[in-house]
Amino acid sequence: METNVKVLLAGASGLVGSECLRTLLHDPFIVQVNAMLRKPLGVKDPKLNEFVFDFDEMENFPEIFNVRTIICTLGTTIKKAGTKENFRKVDFHYPLRIAKMGLAHGALHYILVSSLGADPRSRTFYTRTKGEIEEALKELGYKQLTILRPSLILGKRKEFRLGEEIAKSFAFFLPGKFRANPAEKVASAILNAVKYPPPKLRYISSTEINEETPEHL
Repeated sequence: METNVKVLLAGASGLVGSECLRTLLHDPFIVQVNAMLRKPLGVKDPKLNEFVFDFDEMENFPEIFNVRTIICTLGTTIKKAGTKENFRKVDFHYPLRIAKMGLAHGALHYILVSSLGADPRSRTFYTRTKGEIEEALKELGYKQLTILRPSLILGKRKEFRLGEEIAKSFAFFLPGKFRANPAEKVASAILNAVKYPPPKLRYISSTEINEETPEHL
């Protein structure tokens, strides 16, 4: 088990990211969390270092990448992004740039929150983009790479998403891998991946996320 771990968290203000931040700060084996942000969170904790900047300027903040593990929970929707280009910037270009910066500064483990159905050959833009970032990360040569593929993630979001509100009514009754994943379960799976990194590459399915235990997957 990894102890005294320093991590970088990208996407700490989102649904999964905020839950992940809370989980990391409460775990005694995590000694430092560098949060990569566009706006301050207003969270006070001796383990938390907030770095607020435009993500297009991340290369100007190399000190944030001096960690063992990088966690990327960045993600948006086409509606919120406005265009496919903006969506791809958040879900592909930023995660890849973060990974490259981390690798250049000695990071060993990269953890990505991807999506159920991610496939670079998918006809659907969303799942194709998710599959493409997975493949790009695999080419970088991280010592350890963990990719989570959750289904619909449930929790209290800051913005209203009509599709998710409709899906909530039956999300827990769907079979197997299609069953929804509570944000706190995703965060717990991420924490376990930080503390118990894979030998090289590991995919964590939506089913495994819901079955995760307090120790490790």
